[in-house]
Amino acid sequence: MCGTGAEQSIHSARVPLNQVKIQDEFWDYYIKLVREVVVPYQWDALNDRVSGAEPSGAVRNFKIAAGLEQGDFYGMVFQDSDIAKWLEAVAYLLESQPDPALEEIADGLIDIIEQAQHEDGYLNTYFTLKEPGQRWTNLAECHELYCAGHMIEAAVAYYRATGKRKLLDVVSRFADHIDSVFGTEPGKLAGYDGHQEIELALVKLYQVTGNERYLRLSRYFLDQRGQKPSFYQIQLDERGGKTHWPSGNEAIDLEYNQSHLPVREQETAIGHAVRLLYMLTGMADVAAETGDESLLAACRKLWDNIVSRQMYITGGVGSMPQGEAFSFDYDLPNDTVYAETCASIGLIFFAQRMLKLAPESQFADVMERALYNTVVGGMSRDGKHFFYVNPLEVDPKACGGANHKYDHVKPVRQEWFGCACCPPNVARLLASLGEYIYTVQEGTIYTHLYIGGEAALELGESKVTLKQASNYPWDGEIKLEVFPEQAGEKFTLAVRIPGWCKQASLLLNGSAYPLGDNTVVNGYARIEREWQSGDVLELRLEMPVLRMHSHPSVRANAGKVALQRGPLVYCLEQADNGPDLHEVVLPRDAELKAAKEEELLGGVVAISAEGLRLRDEEWSGGLYSPEPALGMKQATLKFIPYYAWANRGEGEMTVWVREQ
Repeated sequence: MCGTGAEQSIHSARVPLNQVKIQDEFWDYYIKLVREVVVPYQWDALNDRVSGAEPSGAVRNFKIAAGLEQGDFYGMVFQDSDIAKWLEAVAYLLESQPDPALEEIADGLIDIIEQAQHEDGYLNTYFTLKEPGQRWTNLAECHELYCAGHMIEAAVAYYRATGKRKLLDVVSRFADHIDSVFGTEPGKLAGYDGHQEIELALVKLYQVTGNERYLRLSRYFLDQRGQKPSFYQIQLDERGGKTHWPSGNEAIDLEYNQSHLPVREQETAIGHAVRLLYMLTGMADVAAETGDESLLAACRKLWDNIVSRQMYITGGVGSMPQGEAFSFDYDLPNDTVYAETCASIGLIFFAQRMLKLAPESQFADVMERALYNTVVGGMSRDGKHFFYVNPLEVDPKACGGANHKYDHVKPVRQEWFGCACCPPNVARLLASLGEYIYTVQEGTIYTHLYIGGEAALELGESKVTLKQASNYPWDGEIKLEVFPEQAGEKFTLAVRIPGWCKQASLLLNGSAYPLGDNTVVNGYARIEREWQSGDVLELRLEMPVLRMHSHPSVRANAGKVALQRGPLVYCLEQADNGPDLHEVVLPRDAELKAAKEEELLGGVVAISAEGLRLRDEEWSGGLYSPEPALGMKQATLKFIPYYAWANRGEGEMTVWVREQ
C-alpha cells in the first residue's frame, strides 16, 4: 500500500454489475431508456447527426487527430470528456448485458482513440489539433487532466465489462506519461488540474492494474493542491497573462477550483460544485485505499457543510450561476438556482464512497435524495432532452427574457448543449445503478437502496444471493429473500431505515423482529443469524406525506412549505394548477391525499389538497394600494413528483408553497 506502514485499506469491494440484475417497475423504464434511446441518441449527437441540436464535434475531433479526416478542432477545450463518458456508459451496459452490436461500435471508437494517441502516451485532441506545443501550460483552465481522468474511467469500465485491454493500455501509457511530467522532483511540474477528476480515476486504474504508481500519483495531486506559491499564478505569469476563457480568472480565483487551501484544511464547500465533489470522491477513495484518517476527516467536515447548509431539498447543490458554484451557508434561492445535474451526480459519487468507508444511513439518504429527484429529473421521459440546471421555481416569462439573471434557467429540457457534460453523465450513472444498491463489508451485507432485482454477492469465500422486490418509491413494502450458498451460514444483513421514515417494522419469516437500539446501528437494522435458503425479510416503511420546512436562515423559503413522500420531493406545475403559482397558499390543516394515477407521467403517486388562491381578478388598486387583496378563494391543488415536471410542455413550476 501507498503511504506509511500504519495505513491499510478500509473500504468494501465493488459489486460487479454482472452480479446485479435489476428488475424494478420504477427503474426498469429508465435503464431500458438508457440502453435503447439515450446511448444511441447520444452517439448520434456526438457524431453531429441530431438535427436542430448544437453540434458536438467530439468524434470528428478524434478522427482528425488520428489522421483519418481533415479539419479543425471543434467544441470546448474539454470536448474529449463527452466521448469518454459515453464509452463509460456503454461499458456499464455491456457489463450488465452483452450487446455485440453496441460493443462493435465501441471497439471502433477505441481504435480511433488509440490512433490519436501520441508516441509518448499523450492523448488530447484539443492540444493535438489546436495548440500543439502548448500541452500542460495552462492547467488552471484547460482540463487536460480532467479529460485524461474521464478516459481512464471509461477504460477501466470497458476492461471490466469485456476483458479487452486496448483502451486500458492506452490510458496506462497516458498515466505513465502524466507521472513522468508531474511531481515535486527537479524537472517536473509541481501542479494539478483546474478541474478535479484525475484523482478518482487514478484510484480506479490502480484497483484494476495493481500498479501502486497510480495510487501514489492520485495522492500527489491531492496533496499538492493548495500549496503556496500558487502553481496557477506561476503558469499565468509564464504565459504572459494569457487566458483561455474570456473571464480569465480561474488562475487567480483559487477558491473557484478549491486550491485556496490544502485539501485537509478545507472546511466549507466553496467554488465550482462539480470540481469540489469530484475532488472529495477522490479524497474518499485515497482515504479508503491508504487508511489516511486526515483525508477522511476532511471529507466528513465538507460533507457536513454541504448537506446541512448548502443542499437543496431535491439533492441539488451549487446554488450560484456565477461559476456554477457553492455560495454561502443557507443561500438557497429557488428561481435563480443553478444546481447542475453533474453536481448531484458528483454528490452521489461522494456519498457512495463514504458509504464504503463508513456504512451510515446519512450517506445513503443523500444519495437516494439526489438520485430520485435531481438526477432522474435531469432527463425527460423520452430520453432525448436534458436539464443542465435544475430550478425549484420557474416562470417561463422570466426565462430568456430581458432579466438576464434567469438566462441559465430553462423551462423545458434541451436536446443537447455546446457544453454537454450532463447528458452522458446521467447515462453513465443510470447504466451503473447496480453498483449503488449493496455493499459488503466485514461479514455484513448492507442494503442501501430499495431497487428490485437479484444480486449475487461475495461474502468471504462464499456467495449469498438476494432477491429484492418492492413497489418503491410509491410504497414502503420491501421484501428480501436470502439464499446463502451454504445453508446455516452466519452473517449480518443490514437494511437501511431512511431518515424520512419515522415508523418502520420488520418481519423475519413472518414473525416480528424487534427494531431497537441494539438492532438499529447508524441507521441500519442489523439482523445477524445463521441464514437458511429461502429466509424472507420484510421491511415496512411508513410513507406519509411530509410537510417539509427549511432552516430559518434560508431566506427564500421563509413562510413556505414543501411536500415530500418517501424519497420523492413534490412540486406544483401549471399543467395541473394553472398559472400564477405564486398566488397559491397551502393551509396548515389541509388534508394531503396521496393516490396512484397510472395514466399520469408514466404512473405516479400524486398528492391533492384543498388550498387557497389570491382573488387577484378583483384587484383594483393599481400597482400599489393601501388596501389589501380582497381575500382568498378555494382551489384544489395537485402536486406531482419533482422529477417528472416539464414533461407536458412549458409552464410554471414551484416546489415551495406559501403556508397559512
